[in-house]
Amino acid sequence: MKLIMLATATIMSLSIAKAADNYSDDLKYIELRDSMRYAFNDADSVRFFPALYRLEEYLLGKGDMHAYYTQRCNEIVFLMNQQHIYEAYMLAYKLSSELRKKGLDKEMYMAYNMLGHINRYCGNKATAKENFKHVLELMEKYGYWESMPPIYMNIVNVELDDDPEEATKLLDKAKEIAEKYTPDRVFDIETRKTLSYYNRGDIPQFLKRYEDYKKGIKEGMSTVHGRNMEIYYLAATGKTDEAVKLAKEELGDEKYETIAVIYENAKRWEEACQALHKQNAIEDSITNVVLINSMHGIREQLSLFEAQQKEVRTRTIGFSIGMVLLVLLAAALTYIINSRRRHLKQLQIAYDHALESDRMKTAFIQNVSHEIRTPLNIISGFSQILANPGMANDNRERQHMAEMMQKSTLQITSLIDEVLELSLTDATNAAAKDDSICINELLNELMRDNVGRLHEGTELKIDSQLNDSFTILSNRTLLKRAISTLIDNAIKNTLHGAITLIAKAKEESVLIAVQDTGNGIPKEEAYRIFDRFVKLDSFKEGLGLGLPLCRAIVERLGGTVRFDTDYGPGARFIIELTIDNKNK
Repeated sequence: MKLIMLATATIMSLSIAKAADNYSDDLKYIELRDSMRYAFNDADSVRFFPALYRLEEYLLGKGDMHAYYTQRCNEIVFLMNQQHIYEAYMLAYKLSSELRKKGLDKEMYMAYNMLGHINRYCGNKATAKENFKHVLELMEKYGYWESMPPIYMNIVNVELDDDPEEATKLLDKAKEIAEKYTPDRVFDIETRKTLSYYNRGDIPQFLKRYEDYKKGIKEGMSTVHGRNMEIYYLAATGKTDEAVKLAKEELGDEKYETIAVIYENAKRWEEACQALHKQNAIEDSITNVVLINSMHGIREQLSLFEAQQKEVRTRTIGFSIGMVLLVLLAAALTYIINSRRRHLKQLQIAYDHALESDRMKTAFIQNVSHEIRTPLNIISGFSQILANPGMANDNRERQHMAEMMQKSTLQITSLIDEVLELSLTDATNAAAKDDSICINELLNELMRDNVGRLHEGTELKIDSQLNDSFTILSNRTLLKRAISTLIDNAIKNTLHGAITLIAKAKEESVLIAVQDTGNGIPKEEAYRIFDRFVKLDSFKEGLGLGLPLCRAIVERLGGTVRFDTDYGPGARFIIELTIDNKNK
């Protein structure tokens, strides 16, 4: 199903890249375009990449940057169809960086569109929806109206299970735009909307609109949703078993998802549960293929990473055991309860619990695995090169690879430590504050620890109004960790200028601030930056736990941390600690 989705996305991209009038009839252009398209459809990488690069070179020669970057997107889609997700992500990141560097804001929607498909492929629905919505904003801003309906359909495919009402509104919006700019898409959108009525259990409305669908077919119209319409029609007319049989014969990997909906509307909850478990098994299998592709060759070379990975596996097993216990509980209830009515009610409850547990497991695994996959692939690739002496004879290259592997290993360790530390902080009350801390000495120590991590063209400096003898009574380890987290955040977002550590005293408290001249944070986003897993820039490293961890630590110390919305350009975070015992 995912491969079909991506192929459809590519066809849409090709339709956007209309050749300019001065070469649309050029035989060379037609030959290059068709050669690339046929290789794509055949999934033949040997033919595809040379054909793609020749077509890109031709389009660059014509100066058609829109068509050129569309072909760059096709390369990303092809890699995703081949399940090379890491390579596809890196190309999407490179595409985004290149468009920003060249100031091609009009084409930025392409990078966000690719990122949306990558996140959707990996199961990260929330981020995928944000990406697609940003694509729509850019398309509307720059007038790509004829290409907007397919993007709305992408959001609908993600939104339908979570918010059917919102999905219906999106379908209406897609239809409104299609009627004005691409009328040939209207019938397909209407058919998709008809399916949504069945998904929501509104059978009368589905049957009514099914008649309109049949009239359209008789008039020569077509839609990609025809098979699902006939399957749902059988189910809506009471022929549940026939509908299930047809779904198994006609549909691909998504068949059990459709079958689960059919059984759910028929109130056959036990069979719905079984279909849902089979669909989850298929999705887990696809995920495993991606992970195996990313982890090839790393097991024997990096025992340290294996120990760290074991932490993740242990947590995953814990969630799996929880789901198994829920299923066993549901099975036990079916034998205990004799009343058929009560029996069906308990099965429905178990079904809903299984869905909720699956969402919780997916949310955790997606946020962690998404950030671990990149350093994991770097370690895997370089370890294979280092294991083969003939592939990298230059000692400097080997040294660089070793440094990159070490950096990636530290990155994974940091991510896992961050999760564990936040969990421990949540479960711990106020910290012991029995260390006498010299603020100036602590700031100088932090500057020495972090000066080597700065980007070129950035400096780290201290602006303290405190005497060197100024001390407070607190917990040195936790305070240092909190300030380090703010410094790490500033380093990530400051490519030029300065990061300044500020300290000054008030009557009953001391203020420690970390300010930078980096990208800054929009005021409208300030309210959510301390929430967990929030990342304003999808391309930045990290899980989005740094600021929540900083706040948790400071609160354990009896203080507060806040973002200064009046400061700019850049960002400034201020820690305020009550002075219980001071010595000036």
